[in-house]
Amino acid sequence: MRWENLTAEARHDRPADAALFGADAVTTRTFDTPEFAGVTFHEIRARSVLNRVPGASRMPFEWTVNPYRGCTHACVYCFARKTHSYLDLDTGVGFDTQIVVKVNAPEVLRRQLGSSQWHGDHVAMGTNVDCYQRAEGRYRLMPGILAALRDYANPFSILTKGTLILRDLELLRQAAEVTEIGVSVSVGFTDPGLWRTVEPGTPAPERRLDVVRTLTEHGIGVGVLMAPVIPFLSDEPAQLRATVRAIAAAGATSVTPLALHLRPGAREWFMAWLGRHHPHLVRRYERLYADGSYAPKWYQRRITRQVHELAGEYGIGPARGGMPRRIRPPGQEEEPAPAGATQLTLI
Repeated sequence: MRWENLTAEARHDRPADAALFGADAVTTRTFDTPEFAGVTFHEIRARSVLNRVPGASRMPFEWTVNPYRGCTHACVYCFARKTHSYLDLDTGVGFDTQIVVKVNAPEVLRRQLGSSQWHGDHVAMGTNVDCYQRAEGRYRLMPGILAALRDYANPFSILTKGTLILRDLELLRQAAEVTEIGVSVSVGFTDPGLWRTVEPGTPAPERRLDVVRTLTEHGIGVGVLMAPVIPFLSDEPAQLRATVRAIAAAGATSVTPLALHLRPGAREWFMAWLGRHHPHLVRRYERLYADGSYAPKWYQRRITRQVHELAGEYGIGPARGGMPRRIRPPGQEEEPAPAGATQLTLI
């Protein structure tokens, strides 16, 4: 495995090709428990955990923290699969079962946040792989990460499919007292049959909506990223309506749709899955994604329009680009959002 290929952005005090950790810092473990059957963990001691997002990225944030690489959620469409190839690891089963764990992430982040070089920029989490995947139950990295962000009053956001975020409710509340935070839950559809095959390692959509409901009951505004909307499998008007209705019933503050995109690494794995489960759709997908990783603009616009219309009908609106959702102290009313155009965002 090419551990040395995990490099940080160039900085004045370190060359661009300096490794984030050395091969001698890797410990490989397996655990004899049913929940981790067949999963291998590569524990590493990272030298940096703040990652700069490439300038060409569509993401509305500049910095991320990813305590894990690889994800036991095993979503067949996950765009992050390609990142496993940087380690000479398989982007299919390997991505689902070979998990890199930055065991010292909390203390490294605390050191970096305290550096005079750091200017308190927004930090996004859960944008590559889920920081609340099953491994987090064992390694417990997020409490230390959240505590560091809280102690430095650094704004941040979290996107997750995991229910484990509820464990850290009090830390989220504390952080919100001193900085702006955002919480988003990913629920692309509510069809249980589709969920079991396309997102086999995730909590059920109903459980994720329970997370929205619970956080909302504790005064935390939660947006829902309705992603991915999967062409020909979850995009029928009745399906979109059922999903938006469930999201609204859970108390989400916003819903933002995102059509499936198939980047290299994910595309091959998803198409293999499609051929096994829905072979009659393979040619339709080849035509729909003939021009690249993203669905055509006309398709994206159609989904966005339909979801926004349904959201308006059920009393929720789309997220505003770059606007975090802050926890409000009990009894404090949220200020009304200004009118204006909306923008699709990841968080």
